Amino acid sequence: MPCFSLYAASRAVMQTYRAVLSETGLTYPQYLVLVALAQSDGMAVHELGDAMFLDSGTLSPLLRRMEAKGVVTRERQPGDERVVTVALTSEGRRLRGEVAAAVECLTPAYGLASYEELAELLDKLHRITDGMTALTATLRNPT
Repeated sequence: MPCFSLYAASRAVMQTYRAVLSETGLTYPQYLVLVALAQSDGMAVHELGDAMFLDSGTLSPLLRRMEAKGVVTRERQPGDERVVTVALTSEGRRLRGEVAAAVECLTPAYGLASYEELAELLDKLHRITDGMTALTATLRNPT
């Protein structure tokens, strides 16, 4: 069944990332925040939540812990106090570089022979995510 294989692969990947990240003091979700902000720094919390498939109730405590470590800043927008923007600090950017080097050891474990295979895998995973998200919306809100 595809669902079991995806579940098992996801767990294996997360466990390996946790092991590699343990020396940095980052959790796997915090690492994902670093990656997202490294690609698009200065994101609104709701944008970051959408990118990570997390609601603000889950994301806000995670961001508070990262802010306490000096890795990110959170600032309310002057024009709309409801919008909070998250950005990497200089420590966050330094840590992102350190972590990027640490996780390079994981690349061979994916078992991909080329960049093209990686691109194909990512395309398939995005299609699965999009398809399942659409089906879930339909099941929750039948017309």
